[in-house]
Amino acid sequence: MRKNIKPQIRELTLENGLDYPNDEELLMMILGSGTKDFPIRSLAQKVNDVVDSTYGDELITRLKDLKGIGLNKALQVAAAIEYGRRKNECVGVRISNAGDLFPFVQNYSLKEKEHFICVTLNGNHEIIQINVISVGSINSSVVYPREIFVTALKDGAAAMILVHNHPSGNILPSKADVETTRKLMKASNLICIPILDHLVINSTSYFSFKEKGLLFTKDE
Repeated sequence: MRKNIKPQIRELTLENGLDYPNDEELLMMILGSGTKDFPIRSLAQKVNDVVDSTYGDELITRLKDLKGIGLNKALQVAAAIEYGRRKNECVGVRISNAGDLFPFVQNYSLKEKEHFICVTLNGNHEIIQINVISVGSINSSVVYPREIFVTALKDGAAAMILVHNHPSGNILPSKADVETTRKLMKASNLICIPILDHLVINSTSYFSFKEKGLLFTKDE
């Protein structure tokens, strides 16, 4: 009989947030269950010890060799760790110009539909979070200013940078892109969270509204 994760860990996490469980309890939720010989908590402790002492490509091999884990659970844990790393490697990075930001949003250029993104920054212009605001079609996206500014306020942002991809690969902004940026700039002035730039991206390059003199801050 398999010994599953105790429900109260899930319940307490739902009630208190993801920062509530310790590392082993997070691993218990990732693993889901233990075995007859290896209860879930004991298994999570062993996995945690391996994760803390292993770097790079050796992780999957060492996890797989643990009794009670096997290949599937080893991949599960390694994939969760890699996903978290990718999502958080940008946090705290200071952005001085469009070129600084591009590597952290470049992956969205591979999407088959337009993704509109709000990158929130603190007072030092360090990245707080990269937020997907909306997903549109292959050649357009619907942008609601309310969603952008609610996100910025939720993140406690002092500034933000807007980004969207063009699946066609053409990074020149459309008339709709320019008009949308004008409207968002006006709204940002009212709530005092400035938009520092708006990037249109493809897989290899970007168009910066600021660098091209299209980031209007007033009724110009």
